[in-house]
Amino acid sequence: MPDDETKILAPAAEPRVAADAARPQPAAWTVKLVMAGIVLAAVNLRPAITSLGALLEEVRDGLGMSGSVAGVLTSVPPLCFAVFGVMSPRLARRFGPGAVVCAGMVAITAGLVIRPFMSGTAGFLAASALALMGIAVSNVLMPVIVKRYFPDRVGTMTGLYSMALALGTALAAALTVPLTDGLGGSWRLGLGVWAVLAAVAVLPWIALIKDRSITAANAATEAGAAAVEAPGAAGTADAARSQAPVRRITSSRTAWALACFFGLQATAAYITMGWMPQIFRDAGVSAGTAGLLLAVTMVMGVPLAFVIPRLASRMKNQGPIVVALGACGLVGYAGLYLAPSGGAWVWALLLGISNCSFPLALTMIGMRSRSGAGVVRLSAFAQSTGYLISIPGPLLVGVLYQHSGGWGLPIALMAGLMVPQIAAGILAGRDRTIEDES
Repeated sequence: MPDDETKILAPAAEPRVAADAARPQPAAWTVKLVMAGIVLAAVNLRPAITSLGALLEEVRDGLGMSGSVAGVLTSVPPLCFAVFGVMSPRLARRFGPGAVVCAGMVAITAGLVIRPFMSGTAGFLAASALALMGIAVSNVLMPVIVKRYFPDRVGTMTGLYSMALALGTALAAALTVPLTDGLGGSWRLGLGVWAVLAAVAVLPWIALIKDRSITAANAATEAGAAAVEAPGAAGTADAARSQAPVRRITSSRTAWALACFFGLQATAAYITMGWMPQIFRDAGVSAGTAGLLLAVTMVMGVPLAFVIPRLASRMKNQGPIVVALGACGLVGYAGLYLAPSGGAWVWALLLGISNCSFPLALTMIGMRSRSGAGVVRLSAFAQSTGYLISIPGPLLVGVLYQHSGGWGLPIALMAGLMVPQIAAGILAGRDRTIEDES
């Protein structure tokens, strides 16, 4: 992984190198266990969502859900991410990030075990929220753990984490229907089987929170963080300026642009994961093929999670990438409207490319501040605000679908939201930092 990408993804990494070398480090086997834990956790951060999308029609029929209620169900993920994600830093400071991620994996497992066997909509929603709570806290803390244990390989590990996340998303989309058929056609078993994968992800984190070498290294890291972060009197002017106090993050136009871009791309992603299989099924595509089409859309994140950050890190302005991804989305939505079954594989591919705005958003967050502390502030603001922005989208799609009796208006909404997403991304991609706006 090129050095310039690592600097962008972890802007405060270089000043830490000497200090990191002097701190207690976990044993080699522990580092490998952390890596396994990161990959297994990432694989489990989306199956609870995409497995439900593949079987949404069966779940609606089984629980007697209306289209509007199903829209509420598809809006639960961003709501949980916004609410519980904000709690993650405080929980990590009190219990340690490893312990919180372990608890998150337990919550995912419990939610996936309980959810399929709820007889009513309220219980199904509550169990889904439990699993999504675990996803939310783990989602926020994964980059923290990557930066802590792999400070010299942040770019590589972030790419590995993103690839594993995309792989888990695609596997759940592709395999849920065949697994359901193989288990006798019960959608409850088809959803519940993913709890097994989540349970496996708990194991390395249990070992990690018991490892004393990690505890020692973490204590030293926290104790020395302030001294390492703060530049000395002999530091460069740029370093001193990067550590200078900034105005409230809400005063930054760049921060708001990033929050809007993050929120709108998340809206598109959760609409896709929750509703795209149903769009294809209503067009005459079989349930199994609709799941595979969603898998194609999700699996595009595997290679592009490496390509897009590397390309964006070499550009001062990321606007052209934003426009290219948005154009793919607009063409994909037009195809869904005009010929949903005729060109299904092409539309799935184009929407998969468009949904790769997520790694682009994360990369731009790292580039829009000159300090590590600034990146943390910006990331927390952009992601929490963005997930709040994304909540109404899937719900509106469900309401429009129920009351219009077709997919014309919902697809028009999806395409219409792509326009402000492109505009916000162009503003967020400008060559400036939040410190410039102080």
